[in-house]
Amino acid sequence: MRAAFYTRVSTADQNAEMQIQDLQAYADREGWQIVDTYDDVISGAKANRPGLNRLMADTRARKFDCLLVWKLDRFGRSLVDCLNNIRTLEDHGVRFIAVTQGLDTDQRNPASRFLLHVLGAAAEFERALIRERSHAGLKRYRQDYAAGRVGKEVRSRSGKNLPAGRPKRVFDRHEVARLRQQGLSPRQIARQMGLGEGTVRRTLVGTGMDIRVPKA
Repeated sequence: MRAAFYTRVSTADQNAEMQIQDLQAYADREGWQIVDTYDDVISGAKANRPGLNRLMADTRARKFDCLLVWKLDRFGRSLVDCLNNIRTLEDHGVRFIAVTQGLDTDQRNPASRFLLHVLGAAAEFERALIRERSHAGLKRYRQDYAAGRVGKEVRSRSGKNLPAGRPKRVFDRHEVARLRQQGLSPRQIARQMGLGEGTVRRTLVGTGMDIRVPKA
């Protein structure tokens, strides 16, 4: 059987040596040929992972028959993401094994298949919790806005003064330029207009004004 490895560590000062050793030992016991190793040095929370992206592309090209990973959390940034990737593997006839956890999508392994179904239910629960928290957060913000605790003349914890629905803040760019012409610094303009200094600087650059030396 043609097998591939996928490893991931979060930072450059870590290494995947332990993962590789366990994956190689498993493949050796099974007598499988290792055709490629895919690796990432990146946080599991990142959606864009070069090694994983290449792996999924090669999955669709059927360059290997089985994928070995050390643990489930090395493969996906969340349970939902992980199971979606496993389903993609299965759709293209690629077997998935998490060697230290006994997870195996082989149809001949009923216990592992059952565990994957349980994980699928947990993933659906995770999706429901995310939706519920998002809706609760929006509802709370709207209530705080209606009560005057954020928005209007009161700033949110992030420092942004935004109405319900959180559209981009609108401000008078001509006023920014006028104040600059009067000799105010970007910091002074930001303080006077209730803006971020970075916003003021970008506005001035966009109007072609010098942000370093006040005009006379």
